[in-house]
Amino acid sequence: MAYPKSVSPKRLIIRYKGLFDYDGLYNMMVRWLKARRYWFHEDVYKHKVPTPFGAEHEIRWSADKKINDYVRYAMSIGIHAWDINEVEVVKNGEQKTLTSARIEIIIQPVLEIDYEKRMERNRVWMAISDVFYKYFLKEDIESIHWDTLYYRAYRLHNIIKEFLDMEAKGYEYESYLGDNA
Repeated sequence: MAYPKSVSPKRLIIRYKGLFDYDGLYNMMVRWLKARRYWFHEDVYKHKVPTPFGAEHEIRWSADKKINDYVRYAMSIGIHAWDINEVEVVKNGEQKTLTSARIEIIIQPVLEIDYEKRMERNRVWMAISDVFYKYFLKEDIESIHWDTLYYRAYRLHNIIKEFLDMEAKGYEYESYLGDNA
């Protein structure tokens, strides 16, 4: 059996209904990805015509980061918001525009192996690539890269929940990657 060329840890989902700063959430997520040196692409941005309940947005992002010649971290992030309405709120003596909506955010991390397809270019390397991955890179891929990617995605998940002021506060793996921000 051939060694898989991409491994997807568990996807992370956030569902929220209420008032929040939509632009602030969007900008915070983009800044977080760029601060960790992910190449960021907005693949889809759909704004559907508002109904009596409100507008609908669908956004899909791709973010990837080259780790070495054979490993790349990638994240697919989907944001879907329904019943979007702008609401004027007085907060701390200031008038602020917040968004009332239902939102679902899905974060899917993917560990890509041999993303440049170097092993497929040469017939000799193609024949021994499976052995190379199974016996020389397996421990590195499964114990270091897979964990790092998953905990980075989990950190983003937690930061989004904190921004939305959901019940979960704190992050149990705070010092695991040395990534406290």
